Amino acid sequence: MVNEQVFLLVVLFCLGGIFGYFLRQFLVSKKAKAIEQVIKKQLEEAKSKAADIVLKAQEKAASLLEKSAAEEKERKNQLIKAEERFLEKEESLEKQLLEIRYKDEQNQKMAKELEAKKEEIDNLRNEAINQLEKISGLSREEAKNLILKDVKEQYQKELSQGLEKLDKERRDELEKKALDIITTAIQRLSRSQVAAVTTTTFDLKNEDLKGKIIGREGRNIRALEKLTGVELIIDETPDSLVISSFDPVRREIARLALEKLIADGRIQPAKIEEKVEEAKQEINKRIFEEGEKAAYELGIYDLPKEIIQLLGRLYFRTSFGQNILLHSIETSYLATMIASELKLNVDVAKKAGLLHDIGKAVDYEAEGSHVELGRKILKKYGISEEVIKAIESHHEEYPFSTSESFVVAAADAISAARPGARRDSLENYLKRLEELEKVATSFKGVKNAYAISAGRELRVFVEPEKIDDFGALQLARDIALKIESELKYPGEIKVTIIRETRAVEYAK
Repeated sequence: MVNEQVFLLVVLFCLGGIFGYFLRQFLVSKKAKAIEQVIKKQLEEAKSKAADIVLKAQEKAASLLEKSAAEEKERKNQLIKAEERFLEKEESLEKQLLEIRYKDEQNQKMAKELEAKKEEIDNLRNEAINQLEKISGLSREEAKNLILKDVKEQYQKELSQGLEKLDKERRDELEKKALDIITTAIQRLSRSQVAAVTTTTFDLKNEDLKGKIIGREGRNIRALEKLTGVELIIDETPDSLVISSFDPVRREIARLALEKLIADGRIQPAKIEEKVEEAKQEINKRIFEEGEKAAYELGIYDLPKEIIQLLGRLYFRTSFGQNILLHSIETSYLATMIASELKLNVDVAKKAGLLHDIGKAVDYEAEGSHVELGRKILKKYGISEEVIKAIESHHEEYPFSTSESFVVAAADAISAARPGARRDSLENYLKRLEELEKVATSFKGVKNAYAISAGRELRVFVEPEKIDDFGALQLARDIALKIESELKYPGEIKVTIIRETRAVEYAK
């Protein structure tokens, strides 16, 4: 019974497999036919699109061919017209050439006729001269010398008197013209000039500030004098003190530092050091502003920043008591006016007048005259050769090579020679103070040196790690001996060596 059931199941399973196989074959065949129809349809659509594309391409090609044919026709027409114009010009040139040839033939014919007439005239002249020589019994050269001798003897005195008169009149006219130009330039300028001094009066709001500035046991005033290199004179004059120094930069730094300290209210050594540093930075900024202001005042806008910075330095330099920057501006104005009257290069004269003393901005830092230093500076920063030639002769160290160089030299002399512009005694005094400081700074270990009290005292600040207490004593003696041997001065000079050691540590 069981075996029959198993057999039946096997038979049924086989029949199911056979049925499934035929069903699957039927479905695959049906799906293949459907795919074949889809592919056939897509091929037909592709053929249709290809036919359309080919048709459009043929139409576009026909259009392009038609357009190319039209353009080709247009170019041919243009070439034909150009050829016609060329032929017309060629015909015109041929006509002109024929006319030129005809005129040339006529000119050659006239030249031959002129040459023949010239020969005829020369023959007649030679014949006449020969007849005159026969009649007078003199040769041509003898007759010429005889005539010249008679004329010379007859008019020699009149000619010499006339030449002398013309020379005198011309010289007087030139001197008068030069005088008119110079006086006109000076009258048009009319700038005020005040000689620089060596002290600055600083106004105080009240008398109590004097005590604060002096500080306990004088520590504040000593710190301020040390950092700025000036001498502060505090006397019975109410509500004021005097800042004394031959160097205007030091005086200005001290004045600005005092203003800042009074505005802050805290006057003590640490605060003094801070405000002095701020004042130095402001002075550097002001130096550039003064140089820029001078250039703009004269209408000169193409100077390099380095030149403007050096010009600003001149604001704090003097020559025989005359402010050098104001003198340079004045010289530039005068040179401009004189050059304008003489019809010279005004721009070169103006720029050369402003820059003629530029070397004085660094003459205390480098070797050489201020003229030579100025030439090197201007060449370094690309100033034109015309301007350099105009400034290099104003002290006759170089020959005058251009007209503008004469103008700048004259303008410089006019500015310096005006009454009240310069003071020789002040210049000598300033040079003596500068020489005092140079003597001190020539020794090793010296950090700063300041001449104060009108040159009666020299304060020398040394580096404590290089010079000890015994060395400071020896240095003071060496400096005093060198001053005695090299400098001339009235009275006596006190040499003070200051050696300060600072120990700084931070608590964190």
